[in-house]
Amino acid sequence: MRLLLYILCCFLLINMSCSKKQEQLIVEVYETSASGNKLTKITDFSPEKVKDSIKILSDKKLQTITGFGGAFTESSAYLLNKLSKENRDKILKAYFSKDGANYSLTRTHMNSCDFSLNQYSYSPVEDDLMLEHFTIEDDMDDLIPMIKDAMSASEDGFKIFASPWTAAPWMKDNNDWVGGKLLPKYYDTWALFFSKYVDAYEAENIPIWGFTVENEPHGNGNNWESMHFTPEEMTDFVQNHLGPKLEADGKGDKIILGYDQNREGLKEWVDVMYATEESSKYYDGTAIHWYESTYDFFPEALQYAHNKAPNKYLIETEGCVDSEVPKWKDDIWYWSKEATDWGWDWAPEHQKHLHPKYAPVNRYARDIIGCLNNWVDGWVDWNMVLDRQGGPNWFKNWCVAPVIVDPDADEVYFTPLYYTMAHFSKYIRPGAEVLDVENSDEDIMVTAAKNPDGSIAVVIFNEGKQTKDFNLSLNEKAINVQIKGQAIQTIIIPTNTK
Repeated sequence: MRLLLYILCCFLLINMSCSKKQEQLIVEVYETSASGNKLTKITDFSPEKVKDSIKILSDKKLQTITGFGGAFTESSAYLLNKLSKENRDKILKAYFSKDGANYSLTRTHMNSCDFSLNQYSYSPVEDDLMLEHFTIEDDMDDLIPMIKDAMSASEDGFKIFASPWTAAPWMKDNNDWVGGKLLPKYYDTWALFFSKYVDAYEAENIPIWGFTVENEPHGNGNNWESMHFTPEEMTDFVQNHLGPKLEADGKGDKIILGYDQNREGLKEWVDVMYATEESSKYYDGTAIHWYESTYDFFPEALQYAHNKAPNKYLIETEGCVDSEVPKWKDDIWYWSKEATDWGWDWAPEHQKHLHPKYAPVNRYARDIIGCLNNWVDGWVDWNMVLDRQGGPNWFKNWCVAPVIVDPDADEVYFTPLYYTMAHFSKYIRPGAEVLDVENSDEDIMVTAAKNPDGSIAVVIFNEGKQTKDFNLSLNEKAINVQIKGQAIQTIIIPTNTK
């Protein structure tokens, strides 16, 4: 009898153990693919020959997410005003509502940029040291209405940071919109400019979260609005002028991000920005762009920047498919390695290998996942809306946006880039903690984050053309999942999963 009871107990223990190991992970799967899925909920897949695994290490928490989003530009705002109210609302809801991409972090420009209709400054009067004639009148017709309508469409709200491309020519050593440097005698006036901007926008009920000090301080090849700083000059301006001025004016809570250009130059800049306690006092973080390469996200540079200032922001503030006229209602182009960028024609010979033809979707998915896996906490796209030419742009610097419109025909095209961005912005929310992941398949990219509500979002990118089957596990639960070739998936693990 005792032997029988012993055998029965062993059987029950083994059975319980097996059941525990086989307990299924409950998930929701959303996929965008070259084959036609667009954030489509996937419920029917039958993985075969599962040999690879993705393991979420829930106890290994990394950076906290600030947000994802795009930029408010005068060009985008102007185009929205040329559409019917129905299509204008459709686009803003697609970007900012909970049912849409639910953008949480956004950028805008101070003064004009290349994606403006013309060149203008909020300080139009020369030698106006106290900026008594400061005005945001040029933003009132298009830019400010777009931001306000986006705020109305957003239930969760979003952060806005602003970036200047240049000061007015009268403040610069070359007296020009393009290139040149801010004259030291105007450092205090330029710091006041930032403070005045906060007051002017907040008078319009638009709160400003922070700033980047200067868009692309190395310049842009002397093509459109720009103003040059060295790391030492920018740090002098922030440490001795901008930071103290915002603090004195009761705006010390406004975020200041330094640098704001390509990742290859990160080491030089963070070494100066964070050299001492005094130099780093007013810097809240570092801003970066992606134009150094069409495929390399420079993980070593990102790791270096994080390690130099581990408690400060590291945010991708601009990226787009540049030097291309967007393809109209041609989804497959965005999945094909046919696009080029500025470097295809203009990069020096020793850097040409960084600028091959590439697929736009691949570039977005690869870069965002690569950034999240290397301490970046926010990722902001460039223009939200452009026309079929890739403008308007006063310099004819044509680029691609996730949403393309034909204002004359009142038509809207949501490109695959829109859905790619939404895989992150919609499902990884501000305050989420990035989690470490073990991935046995080097041909796919994976990142994961735990949201404030306890849910976990896992984003998987399969650049190759072969379907991939894998086992996804969290703690003691697992599920076999399948992702198509040329596809992005966001897998949501609900809050109640232990």
